[in-house]
Amino acid sequence: MRTDVVIVGAGIIGAACAREAARAGLSVTVVDRGAAASATSARGEGNLLVSDKAPGPELDLALLAADHWPGLAAELADELGGAFPDIEYQRKGGVVVATTPEGAEPLRAFARRQTELGVEAADLSVPEALELEPHLDPAVAAAVHYPQDAQVQPVIATEALLASARRAGAKILPHSEVVGPVRDRNGRLGGVRTAAEAISAGAVLVAAGPWSGEVARTLGADLPVRPRRGMVLVTSRMRQRVFHKVYDADYFGATQSSDEGLQTSSVIESTPGGTVLIGSSRQQIGFDDRLRVEVLARIARKALRLFPFLETTSAIRAYGGFRPYVPDHLPVIGEDHRDPGLWYATGHEGAGIGLAGVTGALIGAQLTGAEPALDPRPFQLSRPSLAAHLSPGGPT
Repeated sequence: MRTDVVIVGAGIIGAACAREAARAGLSVTVVDRGAAASATSARGEGNLLVSDKAPGPELDLALLAADHWPGLAAELADELGGAFPDIEYQRKGGVVVATTPEGAEPLRAFARRQTELGVEAADLSVPEALELEPHLDPAVAAAVHYPQDAQVQPVIATEALLASARRAGAKILPHSEVVGPVRDRNGRLGGVRTAAEAISAGAVLVAAGPWSGEVARTLGADLPVRPRRGMVLVTSRMRQRVFHKVYDADYFGATQSSDEGLQTSSVIESTPGGTVLIGSSRQQIGFDDRLRVEVLARIARKALRLFPFLETTSAIRAYGGFRPYVPDHLPVIGEDHRDPGLWYATGHEGAGIGLAGVTGALIGAQLTGAEPALDPRPFQLSRPSLAAHLSPGGPT
């Protein structure tokens, strides 16, 4: 088989890249060792956040994404029609809370830095916070409202992007594991081999989430992406008592930490189905997916600091997943400077759902030579902050 671009990974990042490349006129083949939208994209909360991004390249990307998602959601709805499920895009806004007096001023200072760069954020008094979230613990010390925060149903959004990519000519090949590269006599990458066939391609894009490091090694390259596990509790259905995405200010510190040990913070939100999602945790334990009751207990205890009513609420299930962690906490989006023809769209950790659309747009622009919407250099593998984590040579 011959294609312009072969994308390894049929999660939301791979789906968004496939849609952009196919709509730009490239022939696209997506391969995944499992079913589409069945791994990391099926294990998250659907966060589309600007509130947790510090000033810098990721915030720039998140602000672009916040502007991009409403149009993307409308395009998908118009293109796929009423027969396709709603992706449940909601610009519900976020409320970030400091639960202690010591945390109040750092939260406010962080918000002030963000507003200087275009983030919409409003410092709230406790009575104002209770107007937005009447069931919030009135003992909280401070709160900030972020109207730009939003949410989608991540599995449906992934399937919608793949459906749109198919309509533009992309081929999706589930249950097709990459087992090696296709290289020419000079060693240049020219495609991938799956268990069933060789697929020749001008570009190979690795978008395999936390498995991207493994896929890169299979193709003869090193990529510093490894898994970081998280867990979420799901309550029984109830009348809506949580109206925004509400989380404690510890969450940002957890996202930026390089600690391999367990870290938990409260992230709570309702779904259109009436359940409440309660997270979150971060832990580097490889691909160990065993249920860890002690992690769920810590998540539950912290959630009560924000919403005491949850003490009498039943949890009906729990699930875990793996985020693609990169040591400098930035995604890798672009071509491997050591191995022409090898591209990456991965390493978004917990922000992959929110940043999927703009990541696809960045990849599409770079593949076709179009002008990208923002400078892609901070996301390239060759950035100085990753130099210590890479081997200097090319393919092995």
